[in-house]
Amino acid sequence: MPPDHIARSIALFGVPLDAGAGRAGCKMGSEALRVAGLARELRHLGHAVEDRGDLSPDPVGSAFTLTGNAKNAALVAGWTRTLDRASYTTLREGAVPVFLGGDHSLAMGTVSGAARFAREAGRPLAVLWLDAHSDFNTPLTSPSGNMHGMPVAFFCGGSGMADILDADRPMVRPQDVYVFGARSIDTDEREAVRHAGINVYDMRSIDELGVVAPIRDILDKVEAAGAMLHVSLDVDFLDPDIAPGVGTTVRGGATYREAHLVMEMIHDRGLATSLDIVELNPFLDDRGKSALLLVELVASLFGRQVFGR
Repeated sequence: MPPDHIARSIALFGVPLDAGAGRAGCKMGSEALRVAGLARELRHLGHAVEDRGDLSPDPVGSAFTLTGNAKNAALVAGWTRTLDRASYTTLREGAVPVFLGGDHSLAMGTVSGAARFAREAGRPLAVLWLDAHSDFNTPLTSPSGNMHGMPVAFFCGGSGMADILDADRPMVRPQDVYVFGARSIDTDEREAVRHAGINVYDMRSIDELGVVAPIRDILDKVEAAGAMLHVSLDVDFLDPDIAPGVGTTVRGGATYREAHLVMEMIHDRGLATSLDIVELNPFLDDRGKSALLLVELVASLFGRQVFGR
């Protein structure tokens, strides 16, 4: 367990992307997180924080398409290439990349870059997916075609998306993916998740077991494998009563204390090596309520405690 005073080098990246979502607005999420004081809070905890500004997508010709139903595929592919590079190079520098989204399709790039670095380091990559959804659709299975529902399938090697990144990119093993807080999964997607072997802790299991036992089990497995850990936090992981600023609200999400406890437990193990904060839509928020809560949660992930343990 790392002592609380260990400072980390953290690089913030804005990702003004909503091309993968079904509703416009979350491209403004990165700026809302800045206004809510994310960098200031992390610096207050003693970390060295550099806000590297907003990224922009690599140019991809409009002729780029994917077989099946995938809206804005060229733009999402461009973002994936940019984010893959940013994630990989930042980890090589020894810093923790934190991506301020933006819709969840951004994880196609952020996780891929982390997986590339992990392969070079001779370590597996585990992904903790804090989300109401499993995001395991592909262009061949997606009912909506919205690519924010496809990133887990993408970085696990799902079909129909191979042309987005180089063919030799490392995949994340499905058994190293932990979806936590799920409560809305399409019928066909559910079968695909089961068949692939993705670990899913839905809200019923959390109701029955609480947060501590499943998160401890996940972290034990990550630690035993010597894995890096990418944490991907979707606003809809949280109950919409406490975090309304998201276009995909699903009732019955994590409570304020459950969410903080998850973050505090991750920090206690010192395992998180990269982070996404996604789907914050300020247009749908209530006076910054969701943005402020996300800043608090990220602070817990990086060491804020009521009383040291």
